[in-house]
Amino acid sequence: MININKVRPLEHYQLELEFSDGMTGVIDVSSYVGSGVFSAWLDKNFFNNVQIGESSELKWGDDIDLCPDALYMKLTGKSVEEVFPTIDVELDYA
Repeated sequence: MININKVRPLEHYQLELEFSDGMTGVIDVSSYVGSGVFSAWLDKNFFNNVQIGESSELKWGDDIDLCPDALYMKLTGKSVEEVFPTIDVELDYA
């Protein structure tokens, strides 16, 4: 599992991230702002209070969290199979 080691909120609803494998970069989450629970981010102080949770997720209070795996794949452009090479995905259709 790849964990988030550091997070720093930036202007325009971007997050600078550092992962446990050394990967660093900036993720733009501005498309979420104002939608559903992400309305809380309209308060810039709330957005800037991002923390890393026990499972390496990014969290804002108890209501908003973002998955570290999804953020890593977004940053790197890697697929699930590339990030988790031992995963065996078998789809069942009804």
